[in-house]
Amino acid sequence: MLNLFKRFEQAMIIVLAVMMAVVVVFSTVDLGKTIVQKLIDAPFMLLAVEELLDIFGFFLIVLIGLELLKIIKSYAMDNVVHVHVVLTVAMIAIARKVIILDVSKLSATSMLGIGAIIVALSVAHYAFRADGSSHKI
Repeated sequence: MLNLFKRFEQAMIIVLAVMMAVVVVFSTVDLGKTIVQKLIDAPFMLLAVEELLDIFGFFLIVLIGLELLKIIKSYAMDNVVHVHVVLTVAMIAIARKVIILDVSKLSATSMLGIGAIIVALSVAHYAFRADGSSHKI
């Protein structure tokens, strides 16, 4: 019975990895299409700041997808999730949020909260990297 659950878990990991890979491929193609389309539109070869921020945000979404794929792969290979990879994904996600953020619509408390998240993730990432050992969940 335990062997059946193990095989089911492995099958679901493979399905998740394939679905994530498909999402990353289509997102990358869509990102490329968006960049070309925005460069061709008038004014030719010029991008507004808002368009650049949209492209950077989209680019970071693709990177998050790649990092999530790395987490799925490490779980499939070692049956563990490496903490530094999860922290990296979280840092990319918060960086994306900060890049596309409209600070004029945020309260001071929200800004302090985002700053606290950035500091906490940075300290945790540094602590796990400085330690040198492989922390696993």
